[in-house]
Amino acid sequence: MNTDRHADMSDQQLLQLYLQEKDNSWLGPLLQRYTLLLFGVCMKYLKDETEAQDAVQQIFLKVIQEVHKYKIDYFKSWLYTVAKNHCLSVLRDKKSKIPVELNENDLKEETEEVAAEKEEVSPELLKEALNALNREQRQSVTLFYLEKKSYQEISQSQGYSLMQVKSFIQNGKRNLKLLIRKMLKESKKTNG
Repeated sequence: MNTDRHADMSDQQLLQLYLQEKDNSWLGPLLQRYTLLLFGVCMKYLKDETEAQDAVQQIFLKVIQEVHKYKIDYFKSWLYTVAKNHCLSVLRDKKSKIPVELNENDLKEETEEVAAEKEEVSPELLKEALNALNREQRQSVTLFYLEKKSYQEISQSQGYSLMQVKSFIQNGKRNLKLLIRKMLKESKKTNG
């Protein structure tokens, strides 16, 4: 594809033409402009060349699938945010898969605690604990964990900044855990 003919077109012009015509020949040059930026962002977060290359490809696919859902005033900023959120999601998934070294007693205590919590946390208890959170935390936690929305998607749909969304999710998760533990303790006292 000859990108020289697109060199004098702004990001906004290319994006508008893509959205109007649904023709990838307009989106391709736009993404090509920012391949190095995306790779740099991915390297910054993932610190591995192969993972960064894979991430750039996944981000391209995500953009192709979702660009029409958003009103984008500054494509470069929007793309940077999509890339950052993707990398943070990759890191979060990776972190949840990293085994933690435990000694035998820690493992026994942890297993007993998790087993007890898993047995007793009914959907009704979870719903009750979720409803006890403030509105912002409840919305953010529900959208992030149950509906699998990204920080960006939550920010745009709810009108919060990305920092607010991150804060609501972190605080909501912590408060939810505390509420569930409190409810389980009260339930054990009541039921003997």
